[in-house]
Amino acid sequence: MDEAMVIELARMAVGTTLLAAAPMMISGLVVGLLVSVFQAATQINEQTMAFAPKVVAVLVALVIAAPWILHTMLKLAHEVFGTLIV
Repeated sequence: MDEAMVIELARMAVGTTLLAAAPMMISGLVVGLLVSVFQAATQINEQTMAFAPKVVAVLVALVIAAPWILHTMLKLAHEVFGTLIV
């Protein structure tokens, strides 16, 4: 195993991690933006109002995206182990 292979495996791992985390991050971002706009419009400054919907949105996104995330991670594992065995 040379340096190029290690760098490629690290790049694939980082890319897959970012791809797997994207649904939760995007849902948290969208819900946070909507709650912030609502708070600015109504001048309500309750911190739990900003936190609780984001947690729920991230959990819902995780449940919905879990099969896809698992498939993506398993694909990476197959590639990594296939590369290490050869």
